[in-house]
Amino acid sequence: MNLKEGRNDHTYKVCSIHIELTLERRLEALGLTEGSHITILNNDKRGSMTVKFRGTRFAIGKRIADHIQVEEVHHE
Repeated sequence: MNLKEGRNDHTYKVCSIHIELTLERRLEALGLTEGSHITILNNDKRGSMTVKFRGTRFAIGKRIADHIQVEEVHHE
């Protein structure tokens, strides 16, 4: 699934990022890489979404979130 489809207060593991190279490199510089965990704080399905990864909150546009493939992390 892509990040845009994620639900509030759920944590996901990044499987892949398929977006233009400059944006991909920028996300990597911020710490969003394959295998990292990302928590959705607010995804109201309009505008940008608020996420948290590596201890920092970020706003990510829906176009970018649409190109980040994730899988849900199940806490046991």
